[in-house]
Amino acid sequence: MKIITKITTQKHSTERFNIYLDDQYAFSVDQDVFIKYELKKGKQLDEEDIIEIQYGDDVKKAFNKALEFLSYRMRSIKEVSDHLKLKEFTEPIIAEVIYRLKDYRYVDDLEFAKAYVRSQWKTNGKGPNVIKQELKAKGIEQIILEAALLEYDESFQFEEALKHAYKAVNKNKNFSSILLKQKVEQYLMRKGFSSNMISNVISEVKFEKEEAEEWEALIKQADKAKSRYKNNDEYTYTMKMKQFLYRKGFSMELIERYLEMDEL
Repeated sequence: MKIITKITTQKHSTERFNIYLDDQYAFSVDQDVFIKYELKKGKQLDEEDIIEIQYGDDVKKAFNKALEFLSYRMRSIKEVSDHLKLKEFTEPIIAEVIYRLKDYRYVDDLEFAKAYVRSQWKTNGKGPNVIKQELKAKGIEQIILEAALLEYDESFQFEEALKHAYKAVNKNKNFSSILLKQKVEQYLMRKGFSSNMISNVISEVKFEKEEAEEWEALIKQADKAKSRYKNNDEYTYTMKMKQFLYRKGFSMELIERYLEMDEL
């Protein structure tokens, strides 16, 4: 048995106490741990007591670190666990902290996932497939993930995808009708919308241009290619221009018309 012979408050934290056993510094504890184990001068401690007290203090340290981490925004249970691992807390301590955080409802994966879905949809305009992958990476279980995504029903998805489609159309208006449609489909896919949703949205967007608009788009694309191929001989120049403009989705009729008018 060892006896507590001295207790002092730490210089930089009045909520931590230094414990001296048999006139030698032994360990420090948080105020809550100090009170819980009724530590006082003259109290006897055996090895099991010391191990239990130090374990309790480590849990308190980890709990405080978790609360600090949670103070910035909501986190998933996996995010908190991973953070505590980086702080080099052991698995038993992390498990105890997570249990307490759940008990106090400081962590709740369903509420976190619902909030994350709303945030990523309304703030960043992400589709459900991207959000789903991100939640999986944060350790959200499939059943919770599916429940959270109910927040983002098909009507909201359609509305969001349609906004993205019009944005992509305006951004890529110098492309041919065919290529413009492909660009919009690819963009919506990258944003995380399903193939069915993309098809529904595409059917609502007008891609077909008036002949004058298509011609104007071809001229702009041709001008870019012209500077690239102008140093080739006439035959090579003509073939490369045809290939380039055809890949951009323009009809051979318009391409031939342009090349007939073109002067190197």
